[in-house]
Amino acid sequence: MSLPDSNNPYSFHEFLQWRENVDYYRDDPFLRRMVRHFAKDEADVIDAEMERFSTLVSTRWRDMAERIARPECRPYMMHYDGHRNRIDRIVRPYEIEVMEREVFGEGIFSSKTSDWMRLVKLYLIGENGESCISCPLACTEGLVALLDKFADTEALKTIRQRVKEGENGDFAIGAQYLSEIQGGSDIPANLLEARPDGDAWRLYGTKFFCSATHADYAVVTAKPGGSDKPALFVVPSWLDGNKAKEIRNGYTIDRIKWKMGTSELTTGELTYDGALAYAVGPLDRGVANAVGIVLTHSRLFIGISSGSAIARAAREARNYARFRKAFGVTIGDFPMLAAQLDTLDLAARRTTAGAFKLYGDYLGLPGGFTGGLSADADESLRKKRFDLRELIMLQKLTVTLDAPDMLRLAMSVFGGHGVMEDFSSLPRLYRDAAVNELWEGPRNVLLTQIYRDFQRVAEWYPPADFVRGVLEGLDGERTQALAEEMTRLVAHQTLFIQDDKTFEVCRRWDAFCHDFFHAYQDLAVAEVE
Repeated sequence: MSLPDSNNPYSFHEFLQWRENVDYYRDDPFLRRMVRHFAKDEADVIDAEMERFSTLVSTRWRDMAERIARPECRPYMMHYDGHRNRIDRIVRPYEIEVMEREVFGEGIFSSKTSDWMRLVKLYLIGENGESCISCPLACTEGLVALLDKFADTEALKTIRQRVKEGENGDFAIGAQYLSEIQGGSDIPANLLEARPDGDAWRLYGTKFFCSATHADYAVVTAKPGGSDKPALFVVPSWLDGNKAKEIRNGYTIDRIKWKMGTSELTTGELTYDGALAYAVGPLDRGVANAVGIVLTHSRLFIGISSGSAIARAAREARNYARFRKAFGVTIGDFPMLAAQLDTLDLAARRTTAGAFKLYGDYLGLPGGFTGGLSADADESLRKKRFDLRELIMLQKLTVTLDAPDMLRLAMSVFGGHGVMEDFSSLPRLYRDAAVNELWEGPRNVLLTQIYRDFQRVAEWYPPADFVRGVLEGLDGERTQALAEEMTRLVAHQTLFIQDDKTFEVCRRWDAFCHDFFHAYQDLAVAEVE
């Protein structure tokens, strides 16, 4: 019975004390099982390293991420200094710069860091949301992969060294600027011009969505003069010796965008006016390498970070439900809420397991991943490359729909407190997850691309064979139903006709792709458990 008391003694201390002492790795038994399953002989080494690393992520960097997310800490532009020099300084809280140096100082992309060690570290960092860290990490990974394959000049080798291994303990950061005002996914429509200048190039024109604007180097698409095919370039933000002087490399940051999520990270509009740039890879393969290397790593990263965000949300929602009482009952004991908590746990496990399994497939592909539709003479290898290409896109469109849904569900466990930004991190993680859905290809674009891919290979790779091969080991009835549905849908003539039948196929294809990748994730969970 509740009696009047003008001095309400209620406190959240018990829950907050639990949250303060959580260790992202130690307190996640499913993640540790996954490391055992996928990293195998390296698991002991990873476990030992996580004693140190996870403590940093779960305490020091977690607290920094919370503080820099406050509205008064948002980055802003200072275009000129007090002497009328154009500097385009991105003013950020000091704590962002400290955390950034510490995170990148771990040498995550160094040749000394194994693939699985890097993956686990990126996963844990993802539990803190964007924090002006996640996007630069994803972009830097793509830059490293690009340079590992194409660094064939002294300039590119120097950049590769600074990004991968650091210079005097300072690690350079990467970004990627592909989008222009006329569209993002339509890279061939780019108009930014590249003009040759000796062994290098000069860029002229504008880019419209430039995240990680503070980075040291950016991967940029531009068309060499006289060509209708975009090429890839690496552009330094400052030439040697000019960073301290705040003299940018032939470009201006015209404005910083006001966006819903990832607010600690600046996204800018840029104008290039003779910026020095270095071509990377064949000039006529710019789009293929942008998609096959740069965007592939970003999409894989989104799978990992979505899993970690849902895992944190599920963990905090469940423990809040154990603490909070209503009507004399712990709210986690209400069947409706208990079922929702199980839904959150399932989503955390399947998203994380699917991301780890897909990453393992990526690492294990003979000859590495090429991105485009493979022309390998060996049909088995051609199919494996195709499987990976489609699964990476399927994961991206699935997890970026699931993550906001699950974060919103977790927020509801907290009732009104769920939307209070100073009560928990979940509103911030929710906004970050919503941005991920539009990053590296919105859902409608990826769904259409996947559909076209399957129609193009149907003669040598029937849809039913794809389903049965990828889902081998899953329940037979479920696999058969998916195989039959995919066969029916891909048999439709095209998705580019405006009629009722095509609209129906589009809706069913959307649902099918979501269901199919959930089946892949469930297979991954079964393998781990």
